[in-house]
Amino acid sequence: MAIERTYSRYTREAATLLARQIRLGRKQRRWTEHELASRAGISRATLQKIEKGDLRVAIGLVFEVAVLVGVPLFDQERSSLTAHIARADDKLALLPSTVRKRRKSVDDEF
Repeated sequence: MAIERTYSRYTREAATLLARQIRLGRKQRRWTEHELASRAGISRATLQKIEKGDLRVAIGLVFEVAVLVGVPLFDQERSSLTAHIARADDKLALLPSTVRKRRKSVDDEF
């Protein structure tokens, strides 16, 4: 039996907002659910889940559908995403490659 995953309120509201923006973009383009699903290479049922904000749908599918209907994900300027990725890579290069829990300090004061 699958365990039901719980999400924070902020996460649920963000998914709902993105879902509504996707639906709005589809309707502004006057595309049917079937047309958009066909363009995205997904089933109509999956598109319906995306438009309802179902958090179990793969993020790649949600992003692809959002791009197809013109929903900006991060920046209006697509080339700036490359700059953001490069900055994140630079910051990650400065940090350790692994993260370990801190060990309890040894109290050797007698």
